[in-house]
Amino acid sequence: MKRKKPHRNHAAILAFCASLIAATPVLAQSAADCAARADRAARDSSGVLGGAAAGGVGGALFGAIVSDKSSKGARRGAALGAVVGGAKGAYNKDQTYKRVYDNCMAGR
Repeated sequence: MKRKKPHRNHAAILAFCASLIAATPVLAQSAADCAARADRAARDSSGVLGGAAAGGVGGALFGAIVSDKSSKGARRGAALGAVVGGAKGAYNKDQTYKRVYDNCMAGR
């Protein structure tokens, strides 16, 4: 009877397969899971109302300091600051949603 030679290639093939398995990326979550995660993160951010409140306070202070009639300047500054702060808050909330959703879909 003839004796078979041991296959030294088995160890190399096994090591190659193990490295392929270890190098596979983490699977991303479903779109619905990522949308829910992004929605929670966006709700936790301050948004329109928080931005409007902060902008209104800052605008009122700035208007009172800059204007020669402090009460009229404070009202105008508060109105302008509320509008600008609200728009900035909405933009930040949207950017938070997009960032969290993209990171989730990428598997991070």
